[in-house]
Amino acid sequence: MDLKHIRNFSIIAHIDHGKSTLADRMLEITHTIETRKMRDQVLDSMELERERGITIKMQPVRMEHNFHGENYVLNLIDTPGHIDFSYEVSRALKAVEGSILLIDSTQGVQAQTLTTLAMARLPRHNGREPFIIIPVLSKIDSPLSRVEEVKEEVMQLLDCSNDEILLVSGRTGEGVENLLQEVIKRIPEPTPTLLPLTKGEVPKAEGVLRALVFDFKYSNHRGVIVFVRVFDGKVKKGDSLIFAVSGEKFTALEVGTFSPEETSREMLSSGDTGYIVTGIKRPGIASVGDTITMFKNPLPAFSGYMKPLPVVWASVFPEDADDFTELKASLGKLKLSDSAFSFEEESSGSLGRGFRCGFLGMLLLEIITERLRREFNLDLVITTPSITYEVLLKKGAEKIYPHTIGNSVRVYSPYFFPDDGNILDVHEPWVDVKIISPSSYIGAIMQLLFDHEAEIGDTENFGLRHDEVSLRPDEVGRSRSAISALMPLRELMRNFFDELKSATSGYGSLSYEIGEMRTALVTRLDILVANEIVPAFSRVVSKKRVEEEAERAVEKLHGLLPRQMFSLKIQGKALGRIISSRSMSGMKKDVTQHMYGGDITRKMKLREKQKKGKKKMKERGKVNIPQDVFLKMMRN
Repeated sequence: MDLKHIRNFSIIAHIDHGKSTLADRMLEITHTIETRKMRDQVLDSMELERERGITIKMQPVRMEHNFHGENYVLNLIDTPGHIDFSYEVSRALKAVEGSILLIDSTQGVQAQTLTTLAMARLPRHNGREPFIIIPVLSKIDSPLSRVEEVKEEVMQLLDCSNDEILLVSGRTGEGVENLLQEVIKRIPEPTPTLLPLTKGEVPKAEGVLRALVFDFKYSNHRGVIVFVRVFDGKVKKGDSLIFAVSGEKFTALEVGTFSPEETSREMLSSGDTGYIVTGIKRPGIASVGDTITMFKNPLPAFSGYMKPLPVVWASVFPEDADDFTELKASLGKLKLSDSAFSFEEESSGSLGRGFRCGFLGMLLLEIITERLRREFNLDLVITTPSITYEVLLKKGAEKIYPHTIGNSVRVYSPYFFPDDGNILDVHEPWVDVKIISPSSYIGAIMQLLFDHEAEIGDTENFGLRHDEVSLRPDEVGRSRSAISALMPLRELMRNFFDELKSATSGYGSLSYEIGEMRTALVTRLDILVANEIVPAFSRVVSKKRVEEEAERAVEKLHGLLPRQMFSLKIQGKALGRIISSRSMSGMKKDVTQHMYGGDITRKMKLREKQKKGKKKMKERGKVNIPQDVFLKMMRN
């Protein structure tokens, strides 16, 4: 098909603004899926996606639509809305010429709206055509819809006119036909990035290819299947290809498009969006953002590729030690479909053998662990999530700690965090936070940011804000503000989002981006049971809150730990000293209950014998900590 009849676009939005529902109506109107086969969230194939109502994996689809008597191919990429998938969204936006910016007319502009919009405005690969953004308001059929108010917000955000903003309802289908027509009219046709071809010409040269990988998945039978946008040349079954970044050579076992199921085709040409079956069954080869090109005639890779680096770490242990091998195999399979996920083997004295796993965010941690439980039927123990710290050691201390580079060490697990006496300096990742909330909650948000060690930046008002006197009574108090701040990532993980929702009565929204490394005032908090450190309970906390955290952890464990045969202490240790302690008395038995009458000395002898036995047990005994105690301690 001529390039002038192809349109590549995506849908970007804040989470829960109706992307998947709008995609459903597009598939229905274009007759891509038969009416009898339609269901909600048709592009969300995973059970977990449908259950949570969110998009986890990107799903492309090829639609055909007639406009003014001509047939057009519309390649849609439905992107995830959650902030943890921001890198995948940024690469998907590189694979299209335009995007629908979807905004919920009942909620207005949210924090993630601003983040995805900033991604969309980044420079393009070809540098020839500007990236087109079509503003669209969704859920206009809702009785809570505030169309005119949200329109003003969008006009201010995009500097566009009222006529450029489209109105749709994904539930009823209102306005979707018109939106498809506007996609054809506004979004430009694809153009090659390198080949000196005239506009609209399909490359004729054999042995030329340059395709961007924007997602991939794994099949037990066919190996890794990469989702690609072809920019230059063409690819067909049997071609010898190579990943430009990883350098892995492979043969295309099959090529095709999504309708939305995989449909085999003879070839993919410039402008097409589709898939390539690689046959590769080893993890770490395919990655989002890589470039596929011909093995014999390679073209330069696309710029902007970044290897996704995990920022959140947690250890995963099987509840049953016999499941270790199965857990390892299961993690390997998940690694084949997610290049940002990493794991390596580790062992714990209390939890046995397991794996230290790295994730891009807390949501990905939840998804991976939930998939392990559902798809592989594994019972797991998950440690408290931690972040990566860069620790600068004092002279001579590098001999004590493994994996040091010079005099610095990268720490992923709290238990391996160096002692304070060996630390010269500590650095931790900070995040650039954007919060949008009704203006009436600014005071509560400022206090919350202060409690979480944030540096507060600019505060900006937008939409119906400037003159509330002129508003209708039902509109007063709807003025909203966007607050920028910088804060440590560890503080963001410390229930910040839940506290924000509580402080703003559920109206606040949050978006963040990983920023630079900064000096951190933190220390390791160890929990001791019967004078022995329990590694699974160790955590890195702020020095400002170390006493509060120690007291809370000790008190919690004291309430969870079953009584033992001997008395013991539960202690919190940090900064080289015990800062919190609780005693737990042992179980007692009246050894004289069977006796009656007689000399008192007989009872005294028995009690003295019991006392000596308790002392010996305390010296040699081992505390039994049930698995459910570990599970409950890991939960905040």
